[in-house]
Amino acid sequence: MKLVIAYIQPHMLNDVKEELYKAQVYKVSVTNALGCGQQKGYTEHFRGVETEVNLLKKVRLEIAVNDNFLKPTVDAIIKGARTGEIGDGKIFVLPVEETIRIRTGETGSQAIG
Repeated sequence: MKLVIAYIQPHMLNDVKEELYKAQVYKVSVTNALGCGQQKGYTEHFRGVETEVNLLKKVRLEIAVNDNFLKPTVDAIIKGARTGEIGDGKIFVLPVEETIRIRTGETGSQAIG
């Protein structure tokens, strides 16, 4: 079992969801996030005051998958989010020790579904 965490551009979310559905990955958690990487932010002027904005809007996806779904999940995220420009995002893959479905008490790979 693995936990896939991906940070992507907000406007790419629908494309990524479509690619995940095509890969038969239906369970995903989505959170709005702020962050910066190579983009380093930008400068903005508001009412004559210059402000440096270095935390940019991102979307964080969290997807718990069984090992056989790892590659299709990562490939789907890359296919949906890649533009070839700086700021496309990052994907992290972490091991999951245990999963428990609260409703039924199922554990392990059966709890992920």
